[in-house]
Amino acid sequence: MSDAGTRYPVYGGGGESFRTDAFNRENEYVISRFAMSAKCVRKVEGKFWMLDSGFTFNPIDESVDKDFLAYVLFNMQPEIYGCSSQGAQKNLKTQEFKRFRIPVPPLGVQREIVRILDNFTELEAELEAELEARSRQYGHYRSQLLLANDEGRVRLLGELAKNLDSKRRPVTKDARIPGGIPYYGASGVVDYVSDFIFDGAYLLVSEDGANLLARSTPIAFSISGKTWVNNHAHVLKFGTYVERRFVEIYLNSIDLAPFISGAAQPKLNKANLNQIPIPDLPLEEKQRIVEVLDKFDTLVNDLSVGLPAELAARRKQYEHYRDKLLTFEEAS
Repeated sequence: MSDAGTRYPVYGGGGESFRTDAFNRENEYVISRFAMSAKCVRKVEGKFWMLDSGFTFNPIDESVDKDFLAYVLFNMQPEIYGCSSQGAQKNLKTQEFKRFRIPVPPLGVQREIVRILDNFTELEAELEAELEARSRQYGHYRSQLLLANDEGRVRLLGELAKNLDSKRRPVTKDARIPGGIPYYGASGVVDYVSDFIFDGAYLLVSEDGANLLARSTPIAFSISGKTWVNNHAHVLKFGTYVERRFVEIYLNSIDLAPFISGAAQPKLNKANLNQIPIPDLPLEEKQRIVEVLDKFDTLVNDLSVGLPAELAARRKQYEHYRDKLLTFEEAS
């Protein structure tokens, strides 16, 4: 079947792989058959095309609620994944999968379980949507605050910070002595060691790696306390928290491609780093911008407070009730 001008997602052993003009399923639960992943059960909303590398399911009689069956299978994903072949290309052992025992309480009980778990799922989806909206809002306010205060007066980064790259020391993995001190690289902590070479608050800026262009994670990030840094991240020291945090926010918000050399192996060398222009604002204005954006950042990213904490708590609550509701004693 098809609708003129509409492109439908194609599903198989994994997630959406491409789009096509036709569909053969709608609002179905999908189980991977080939190229299995740890999340081998998923719900696909709307119309889609199902390849033979996966399959959809329906109860064979009216004694089983389809959504209840789906929740049971969602909860059994580790077991389903565990009955796949153990080669590089994991495939579902269909005969083993067919031998799984599914609890079938009375239909009314099944539907009440679905109602409770649906409420948890809906609340989690609402929190995820709210978190995504707040993330976009943070990006908007960050751009507006930085652009509104960028009046053309700039200072070069090399004039604002003291570069401590000469103190960095890379240590091969085999030579590291395990401990509790973070060992930093281009994108964050890569290990924990027993000694330190820095003690204080610094800004690290990625020196090399694909993330300089991809920007899937921040290329500038603050560290504090006793730390060890290898030669893949520049180490900058500022006079105040406000100045360090302002530069961190600014570097993560702008396109740094003009300062990066190399395509196959992107690199932001020290000379180019020093030449990056930073808006030259009064310290009071930097402080105002940092205070506003720090509040948004806490709301969006801090796992101990705000939306991330609430979302994490709801997920734990959902998992608790899901496990309790879908655990049945087998009749003797």
